[in-house]
Amino acid sequence: MTMQANARTALTRRTTRTDRGTRRMRTMRIARSGAWIALTLSLGMSAAVAKDAAKDAPPFVLQGSAATEVTGEAAPVPTACPAGVGEGTTCLSGKDRAGAFYLIAMPRQWNGDLVLHAHGGPFLGAPTAKRVAEDLERWSIMPRLGYAWAASSYRQGGVAVTAAGEDTERLRKLFIAKVAKPRHVWLHGQSWGASVAAKEAENFAQGKPYDGVLLTSGVLGGATRSYDFRMDLRAVYQYLCHNHPLPSEPQYPLNIGLPLDSTLKQHELAKRVDDCLGLNKPAAERTPEQARKVKTIVDVVHIQERSIQAHLNWATWHFQDVTFKRTGGASPFGNEGVVYAGSSDDAALNAGVPRFKADPQAIATLSADADLGGRIPVPVLTVHAIHDPTAMVELQEVFGKTMAAAGRGDALVQTYTGDKDHSYLSDPTYAALMEALTSWVEQGRKPTPEGIAAGCEKAKATLGSTCRFEPAYQPKDLETRMPLRMKP
Repeated sequence: MTMQANARTALTRRTTRTDRGTRRMRTMRIARSGAWIALTLSLGMSAAVAKDAAKDAPPFVLQGSAATEVTGEAAPVPTACPAGVGEGTTCLSGKDRAGAFYLIAMPRQWNGDLVLHAHGGPFLGAPTAKRVAEDLERWSIMPRLGYAWAASSYRQGGVAVTAAGEDTERLRKLFIAKVAKPRHVWLHGQSWGASVAAKEAENFAQGKPYDGVLLTSGVLGGATRSYDFRMDLRAVYQYLCHNHPLPSEPQYPLNIGLPLDSTLKQHELAKRVDDCLGLNKPAAERTPEQARKVKTIVDVVHIQERSIQAHLNWATWHFQDVTFKRTGGASPFGNEGVVYAGSSDDAALNAGVPRFKADPQAIATLSADADLGGRIPVPVLTVHAIHDPTAMVELQEVFGKTMAAAGRGDALVQTYTGDKDHSYLSDPTYAALMEALTSWVEQGRKPTPEGIAAGCEKAKATLGSTCRFEPAYQPKDLETRMPLRMKP
């Protein structure tokens, strides 16, 4: 038996301890062969092929057929699974009535629970099925541990937090109506998707459709605060480099990101950045002037050198998306009143850096869509890499205060790892987090960072990989990374 199979078996035993859970799983196993044969026949397979397919039937009953309508949605259809999701896992896909693609993974030995995944980004193009397939491949640990997994591409690209939460909630209802009724629903938000999940958990608090929330590598400082450093990056970069925009191009306020009629492409911006900073060269091959400018950005804006280009892209095209698609053509971003520090000549920097004022109505609009209130009625567990180059760890300090201010501080446990990456951490990290969240909900045992770290080491024995939890770590105030500014 493989390590993954051992993990699945252990988790299945744990999640079927109660009589209710045992009865449900037994009923599913009895019904699954006939239901899977019926489904394969409805999809045009021969009786012989359908009978063979039943040998690998998933441990759930697909509710209805692809032609059946329940709450206005068609049933999902079987599709090929991405690599690595576990032997015997069945994948189902579809496009909901709002235009969002979705993907569902049902493990052969389903533990009865659903992980509802809110993906990060956000991506600015039209939604694609590829986006959710990539996330299932990345978070394949969930079906390998026995959890059903479902994710929406969202019905639109861009920085639209509330709408993305609505799309994810629609998928939860679709799963229950068309696939199976889970024992527990765990809401998982990753990166920008953590903001989506947190907002969703607040907006759909009535009836508590989610049993617990897991937020990983989350952008959780609220949209009107989390992106201030990207405004600072645009301003400081332009002060140093004078090429975004070029002097020969029409000038515009940098806080809008980019004019709508601009034809600038990402590879063109990357060329400009390389001309000024030499980011594509080894540090030893940069000119002294390039090295000085890179150091100024790193020391003043408090971001890592390796993430300068990515953050500059976000401060260009994502700011454009917010300004022209979300806030009516006015920008909610500004650097009025910021006192920059850390350069070789702070006085010259503060005197020369371009300044921009945020629009009050744009701030209010963005806040209503994407700021967080902390009113999450179920347990919330977070994990964040201390050296995350994309979502700075200090955003967790803001989220902790947000939950506390809403009277929900006791419902939050925050954990930190010594990782240096933003995205996927490690298999035993997520296994330990899910185990802790489940025990918290089922048995009322609120986890501790120390206990979760120990759980990771235990999971590592079967899953391999790394555990880098640092239970004693506490993030500093966000103001140590993003200076305060005047806002209307």
